[in-house]
This record gives sequence, C-alpha cells and structure tokens, in this order.
Amino acid sequence: MTIAAHDVAGASAAVAESEPGSLHHFFAPRSVAVVGVSRDRHGVGWAIFRNLASRFSGRVVPINPRAGQIASVQAYPRLEDVPGAIDLAVIAVPAMVVDAVIDDCIRKAVPAVIVISAGFGETGDAGRIREVALREKVRRAGMRMIGPNCLGVVNTDPRVNLNASFSPAFPPAGPIAFSSQSGALGLAVLECASRLNLGLSAFVSVGNKADVSTNDLIEHWATDPRTRVILLYVESFGNPRRFGQIARRVGRIKPIVAVKAGRSRSGARAASSHTGALAASDTVVDALFRDAGVIRTDTLEQLFDVAKLLAHQPLPAGPRVAVLTNAGGPGILAADACESSGLALPPLTPATVAALRDFLPITASVGNPIDMIATAPAEHYRRAIPLLLADPNIDSLLTIFIPPLVTKAADVASAIAETARDSTKPVLATFFAAEGVLDALAPVPCYDFPESAIAALAHAVSYSKWRSLPAEPPPVLADFNLHAARAIVSDAVSAGGWLSPLATFALLGACGIRTAPIRVVGNGDEAAAVARHLGYPVVLKGSGPHILHKTEAHLVCTELQDEAAVRHAFETLVGHPEVTEVLIQPMVSDGVEMFVGAQCDEKFGHVVMCGSGGTLVEVLHDVSCRLSPLSETTARQMLNDIRGIVRLRGFRGAPVRHEAGLRDVILRVSALVGACPEVFELDLNPVIVTSSSAWVVDARIRCRSLASTLPLQVEDASSPHQGEC
Repeated sequence: MTIAAHDVAGASAAVAESEPGSLHHFFAPRSVAVVGVSRDRHGVGWAIFRNLASRFSGRVVPINPRAGQIASVQAYPRLEDVPGAIDLAVIAVPAMVVDAVIDDCIRKAVPAVIVISAGFGETGDAGRIREVALREKVRRAGMRMIGPNCLGVVNTDPRVNLNASFSPAFPPAGPIAFSSQSGALGLAVLECASRLNLGLSAFVSVGNKADVSTNDLIEHWATDPRTRVILLYVESFGNPRRFGQIARRVGRIKPIVAVKAGRSRSGARAASSHTGALAASDTVVDALFRDAGVIRTDTLEQLFDVAKLLAHQPLPAGPRVAVLTNAGGPGILAADACESSGLALPPLTPATVAALRDFLPITASVGNPIDMIATAPAEHYRRAIPLLLADPNIDSLLTIFIPPLVTKAADVASAIAETARDSTKPVLATFFAAEGVLDALAPVPCYDFPESAIAALAHAVSYSKWRSLPAEPPPVLADFNLHAARAIVSDAVSAGGWLSPLATFALLGACGIRTAPIRVVGNGDEAAAVARHLGYPVVLKGSGPHILHKTEAHLVCTELQDEAAVRHAFETLVGHPEVTEVLIQPMVSDGVEMFVGAQCDEKFGHVVMCGSGGTLVEVLHDVSCRLSPLSETTARQMLNDIRGIVRLRGFRGAPVRHEAGLRDVILRVSALVGACPEVFELDLNPVIVTSSSAWVVDARIRCRSLASTLPLQVEDASSPHQGEC
C-alpha cells in the first residue's frame, strides 16, 4: 500500500496537534485573531493584519473594540465575541493591557498566543515581574506563548502561507528554519532571505522567551519534514545544558548553525585563579557548541553561507577538495583558504589527469587546482566535473568562473548544475561579477569569493566529522575512590573556601591522579630531614589562604640541591607576611609544564580545561575546554586543539612525553567534578608531563555548598515546559 505525501503530512499534523505543549498551532493555524488592529495603517497591529490577510490560507479576524470593519473584514470588540474557534492570537497592544487580553484568550480557549508587545523583562525589574506573571498565567491555562517583545512567526508552507509578523518581506519557501532572539535582526534576516532567494521553511522571533524557547523550536523542527537545516541567532541562554542535550540529539539528523552574539571576556577580570581567568563566558559557549555538534559562525553572512551549502548539498566525507577554475588567481586564493581552514588539495589520480588531458588545451594545468584557462567553454566544465567527482582522492568540489569575453556565465552555470545534480559529493561555485546565474546554478550554492565558499565547506567538513563519531559515554576509571573523595569534599564545604594543600593533594590522590609527594614542615631542621628522605633536589613553597599564585609572589624555591639551600629557602619563605605554612616536594624535572582545570559556571555547569601550563598560562591562552562529563574521544580532541601539544610529541627532536598520562588527568578531573559537584574551582598548574607519567606538582581546589555550585535553573522542576534557551 502506498501512502501519499500529503496523507503523511496530514497524519503528522494531527498527531502534533494532539500532543501536550505542541507548537502546531503557531505554524499551521486554521484561524488567527489579531488583537490591537486599528484603522491606522502605520501601526504594528495593522501591519500584522495586512500580512496575514494578503496570503494566509485560513481565516483572519481583527479585534478592535471600536471598529465594525477593518479593510472590509468583520472586526469584533473582544475575542469572546468571535464565532467559532481561534487557533492563534497575535497580540499587539500596550504592555499594560496584555494581561487582560490573555484573560480573554483563556476564556476563548485559544491554544497559542504571540505577544508582539514590548515593555516586559527587557525593561527592568518591574517588567520582569509582569513577564513572570504572564508566563505563569499562560502555563496554568495550558496555552503556549511566543514572546513577548518579538517580531512574530512566518511559515512558508504553500498550504499555510502564514506571515504572523510585522515584517513586509515574505521569504521564498525552502528547507531552512530560522530562530532569532532579536526582532530587529529578524526583519533584516527576512529581507535578506528574500533578496538572496534563500528558501526558508519557517522563521520565529522568540523575543524574551518567556515560554516557547529556542529549545522548543529545535525539537519541533527536528520532526518537521520541510526543514533540513536549523539556524539560530542567540544572545543568551536560559538552560544551556538542556540546549546541549537537545542539540546533540537533533544534530545527528539535521545540522544546527548558530551565531552567538557577545564575545566579551570581561567576566575573567575578577578571576581568582588560572582556571577562572581562562574560563571566559564565550569560551564556554564554544565548548557547548562543539560538544553538541552545533556549527558556530562569526557573522550572519557566514551563517547564510553555511546554510545554503548544507540545505542543498550532501555532507562531505572528508577534507579533500578539488578546485576547478578558468583563472589561476582565484584558484590560488582557494588553495590558500583550504590550507588555513584545515582542508586539503590532494593530487588527482593518474586516470583523472589523463582523462582531463584528453580535452583540455596543453596550456591548462591539471594539478589541483585545475586551471582550464580563460578560454575554457562551458563544455569543459561539463566534462571535467564528473571526472573530478569520480576521483577517489576527492571529497568535494569547488568550481570557479570569471566571465571572459568568449564564454557566457549562464551556459557555465547550467553546465555546473546539470553535472552536479545527482552527485553524492558536495559541489560549490564561485562566480565573479556574473549577474543572474543563481537560478541556473541551483541547487549548487554560489559564493562571491572562493574564501567564502571554502569557509562554508570547512564548517560542513567539521560537522560531518562530528556526526560520524558514535556517541561515547565517559570511561570507567580504576583507582577512583569515590567514598574518600566525597568525604574530603564534604569536610571542605563545611570549612568553606579553598582546600588546604594537604587536603587538595589528598583529594587528587583519592581520584587516582598522580601527584608529587608533599609535606608541611614547621622549621629548618624538619625541612632538612624531609629533604633527605625525599632525595635532592627538592622544592620549597610558601603557602597561605591569601596567596593565589605562589610564583608571582616569589614563594617557590626550586632546584634546592643540599641542606644549606633548604634551610636558607625555609627562612626566606617564613619571613613573608602572608605565608602560614611551608611545603616541601621532590623536584620533578625533565618534563613539559601543562595545565588542567575545571570551574562551575552558574548556567553551563562544570567546564573542564587543559592547555599549556606554567607561569605564562594566561599570556599564552593556549587552552581547550569542554563541558563535563568527558569521553575518551573528547579528551583526545581537547589535547589536539592546543598548540602546545607538539611539545609532548617530540617537537624538534625532544623526547616524546606521556600524553596518555595527561589525558588520564583530564578524564579524572571530569569524573571528580561529576562525582563531587561541590568542587567549584580546580586548578592544576603545572602538571609536569615526563616521558613516563604526568605529575601534578601544584594545585588549588575551592568548594562550595551544592546550592551555590550547581547551575542555576531558570525553570522550576515541576514546570511542564522545561528546557529554556
């Protein structure tokens, strides 16, 4: 039995409509009421009504207490006066009136509302109080709400044609869904999508996200058959860990591409340790996106560049690119862009080279890039593209065309589109100063410059690699004494603040993290005796509750080779006014200094970091971070991210260091903060990686009570609508 596509869509819609908390009525209502429409054709309510009335396939009802008709359409004083059901109410009235309109919606049993009105949480404390009350009222009634302070909703499905917004632009239909936290930006996005012929399945301006959030939309679009790519403009996160869980699941089937505004590192100014200084908020956002497989772009232009590739081309199987051009200069630019983006231009197989030589002129270059020279006709593109796509050394193809006098751009565009149409490898195009070729090139995405095309392709390659990796749980670690670790942390929470050096090293030892032995010595004689026991050379350190960085305070004495040096160092350290105890350790030498840390972000949870260590850790800022818990693969990726990893891999003839030992430290730190969430901040610097092991020689750990350490949850645990983003 064959089921027609429209039957499937209808069945899916019926199921979605019956689900509690469904967003169905926002995207496919049968009737829409616009509350706040006046005869003033310059008002927001009028613009929304006009947009709906001009194309919406369902019923549009204006609500105005003093108008009998608006634009020849029957108006009603209140929602309760409207005969029949209303699926969606769009509210565009002053903020102080919104609450009363919501009461009308509840009496009318309207299942979905869009509150366009501003004047809520974005205005300050009083507005936030009104917004919370509004949300609670909506949720108690079992309704769903988008907004307040938003632009509205657009659905381009030809069966619906919904423009429940005040944007004059209605984009073409396509496979890209877009969620924007900014209404003003949404206006620009819709205009840009129309100008670029970028097809959207839906657009939502979430505004203040009082109820419906980005997370809700991602889950909705995950099952939407018209959506292939999900785009996000995000300014803030309400529940980022929930976002990560949803995005990680949805990203396995549909790519999510995001621009996150705000890259400030001002939060690091008051940091109290190396870890705090490195865990700037934007770095944590990067970690969240990377863990969840979200493609992050720096600009909206890049967002669209990536979207049009992912929406219309298959994912690349790898980083190997072929460049086909009729001009040498752009080919060189493309090659440079590939190298800087981590992509490769491999040599073609001999068979491919021979086949190209059969029809290209002798002056053409059949290396990679392939320069067919300026006289290349459209037929040369038509013959070369299948050869390059069939080459087993190639994962994707960039075609470049500069219009000469002898070849028409439209002919080349048609040749590229025809030969690429059924390809299992992505094909991109760059056309210089060639107007009117977008339609002829479709579905091949076109870019103005080769660098833009390669940047988009690099994002697609990274996403494809992430998607190919299987989900991997955290490893089970031997020699991890959970009971002992919990006992130490419990005592530390009771005492408050930073753990003592001995408690710090005891906690690390309970977790199976190898540390250089440490002792507290009370006088010169004891220091000399312990030094003899440990074996020279040794290190003495001054410690105290107000000393954050011992080296900067000149409180670390290294390479002490004899008793006289030890006694002198002890007397020097105890003379410092902030030193309350002196520590002694054996000297760990012949290793590379690295750094491992963790910090609990109030919204994101625990972030684990690693990087190049020592006294220049903040200066180098060579650090990688991820959200805990970590898998083995994630820990490997973190080490591959940092530039200083070459120092562990035999750089310039140096001995190879025990990278696996450092990776083990990272995984055990992740396990520690998972088992003991009261660990608020952890700083292991340096971790000295030798040829046989990784040793923690200095560490600081701070604990807080669970209530002040766990990520703050925006929603109450009993709320039916979890997952704000």
